[in-house]
Amino acid sequence: MKHVRKILLGACMAYAYVGTAAAATDGRLQSVLEQRFSGDRTGACVAAAMIDHDHISRSMVCADPSQHGRISANSAFEIGSVSKTMTSALLAELILQHKASLDDPLSAWLPAGSKVPDFGGQPILLRHVVTHTSGLPGLPSRIHPANPANPYADLDEATLLASLGDVKLQQAPGVQFAYSNYAMMLLSSALARRAGTDLESLMQERLFGPLGMKDAYIAKVPEGVVPAVGHYPNGTVAPAWTFQTNLAGVGGVRATLDDMIHYVQAELGQGKVDAATLAALRLTQQPIKTASGRPMAMNWMLPNVGQATIVIHEGGTGGFSSLVAFDPASQRGLVLLSDTALTNTGGLGEVALPLFDPTVPLRKSRRSLAAPPALLDALAGDYRLQNGMTMTLRHKGDVLTVQVPGQPEFTMGYDSADDFYPLKLDALLHPKHDSDGHDGFLWKQGGGVFSAERVAAPAAKTP
Repeated sequence: MKHVRKILLGACMAYAYVGTAAAATDGRLQSVLEQRFSGDRTGACVAAAMIDHDHISRSMVCADPSQHGRISANSAFEIGSVSKTMTSALLAELILQHKASLDDPLSAWLPAGSKVPDFGGQPILLRHVVTHTSGLPGLPSRIHPANPANPYADLDEATLLASLGDVKLQQAPGVQFAYSNYAMMLLSSALARRAGTDLESLMQERLFGPLGMKDAYIAKVPEGVVPAVGHYPNGTVAPAWTFQTNLAGVGGVRATLDDMIHYVQAELGQGKVDAATLAALRLTQQPIKTASGRPMAMNWMLPNVGQATIVIHEGGTGGFSSLVAFDPASQRGLVLLSDTALTNTGGLGEVALPLFDPTVPLRKSRRSLAAPPALLDALAGDYRLQNGMTMTLRHKGDVLTVQVPGQPEFTMGYDSADDFYPLKLDALLHPKHDSDGHDGFLWKQGGGVFSAERVAAPAAKTP
């Protein structure tokens, strides 16, 4: 998950191989990670595992080999929105017990008197919440973080419920996919309320314990577990994200690589999983029909990769990226955990798909380069973003600078993926090309993607 807000410019270790086929799998994982991250300008460290039937390949790679001690087997990563799939498992268990239904209106799960919006009498149902077609915005309107670097820390249930009164649905629920952390925070809180306990205790009892995820947690760090330190993609340390416990089902779980291996094995039906938990996990994987037509299960995306349908979800916080994917038919699964936020640079999906399908091209590591002078000249000028904000790009010496009115000017780096990036914050500028050359760019920041179009002729090059 990412906190979407307006632009504010302000050595490698592999585990032992087992057998010939296993060695090929291990070697593939290591090779792909090294190709994508060795020397990468983000400085990311990544812990990864592939499950192939009963064999598990593990690897840990850092962009800078001198940083290989930054993560280890007992490092707990923020898994971000992958937490939502665990929240779905709690709901699925209630559905199987006939204590809930995907056709329950969301209003029935909230405190009496909650002003839940509808569209012409069509209510938001739980199926809309878990498929991100509820029509609720990405975030509650009344979220005002005291520290934008830890945006959810002081958000509470009262604010969530009060913000419902500010929402007017623009179309019927189910019609359009629009990712909503807000909707899932409401469900997270509702599940804890119905259980009569806090969400962390519920997760431990119904999921972490049964699946052997002994080091997974929300707020209570297990003995011997070391919370990994997150990083922005410029290498600086990012503050940890914290949540009020009952809202943490949206993105507040931390887990080690082995915890997530156990999770994927359970999703594949491997290992010793009790029948009730296994049934709940399998229910979360089943496609859910909505008018949007997007292939979705309960917080799982269902893309086709080659001839297979992959069950997948990515996660991202201020300083971490994560991905879980698996194919029940082939009994293969993947876990990727990064101690660096990679959402703006393409996320971990660009690593996962080539691992599942070798015909999918793998992007190489992003190397810092000198930007071509002609590109700097072509980009220089004034732009307006689709959200109305203006931005000026200047070619100064051998670099590009960016300035928003009333804010400091920022120097941009340039990398081998043809992207520019601010040296002092987490954002990315991707030039757009047409038949006449560069006519604009995409600005990525805080989980948002904003198109920018030129509003004036290119500025003169500054000597």
